[in-house]
Amino acid sequence: MELDLKAMHQLAKEQGIDAETLDAALTEALRLAYLKTPHAAKHARVELDERAGTFTVWAADEIPSEPTEDDPHPAPTLGEEYDDTPKDFGRLAAATAAQVIRQLFRHAEDEKVFGAFSGQKGKLITGVVQQDAKDPSNVHIAVGDVEAILPRREQVPGERYRHGERLRVYVVNVGRGLRGPEIIVSRSHPELVRRLFEREVPELVSGAVSIMAIAREAGARTKIAVRANVEGVNPKGALIGAGGSRVRAVMENLGKEKIDIVDWSADPAEFVASALSPAVCTGVHVISEKNKTAVAFIHDDQLSLAIGKEGQNARLAAKLTGWKIGIESAEAQAAKEAELARAKAAADATDQD
Repeated sequence: MELDLKAMHQLAKEQGIDAETLDAALTEALRLAYLKTPHAAKHARVELDERAGTFTVWAADEIPSEPTEDDPHPAPTLGEEYDDTPKDFGRLAAATAAQVIRQLFRHAEDEKVFGAFSGQKGKLITGVVQQDAKDPSNVHIAVGDVEAILPRREQVPGERYRHGERLRVYVVNVGRGLRGPEIIVSRSHPELVRRLFEREVPELVSGAVSIMAIAREAGARTKIAVRANVEGVNPKGALIGAGGSRVRAVMENLGKEKIDIVDWSADPAEFVASALSPAVCTGVHVISEKNKTAVAFIHDDQLSLAIGKEGQNARLAAKLTGWKIGIESAEAQAAKEAELARAKAAADATDQD
């Protein structure tokens, strides 16, 4: 049966597919196609002849084996092979070959895409919003010739994505899906903020400044803890920039989201106090380092600032530090300590009498 193998091999070569891969896929596909034809033999193989441009289906029939005392149910043996290529197999063979080539080409293209994006995981990329009426819950982001998916869970509450809008997104994962490479991106991931700052702050790229922790409630507020690795560098100033230019450039990519930049410290009490900014702590009492619990004391006029709207500031401070933070009135604590001091003084006076 004729089959233009030379042309197929040439097409495959142009797509980076070697002849052995094409031949293996083609022979298996033709064998399976043969097995679906009427009166097909149970055992068959396909042999390709590139020079002649033909293929042959070689079949073999089962020959029952005589049972013996040692083997009462012997497996049948195969007889001699014979040419069982169907006479009217040409059209089916051509369609099968075309399907195999399409599948191999699609797989090769998918591998190229996967290879190109596998190194992009954890990075920031820019794409163009493409709305898909068949997939309303997800937003499709065109990155060159490839579409990434921005799932609902990775979207920012209240953020609107307009068709044709250029958007910076964080690559969460690159994997192999049922329909080829699957690129999942995010607008709500905390690391998106880190990557945006790295675009604006050379000190982060050089290592002079490090972002030690990020706590984010996407669309509302983000807290970032930073430290300097080089003496004389102001880490908060580096991220804020002259006149707030750097932090403002980042915020332009985040809509209405606010950003707090605080100093990181290895001392838990100092870090907790810093994390509750913009409120000012008068002191922090570490209750248990093992359980990471602490109490921060705040002046009465700043208690609402420390807690934040609907508890947001305190919640983000806890996320940022990894500590459970209680917030108490500094005035009430001072009054309590004064009362204890008076009680102790009275007790000491009684003992002396």
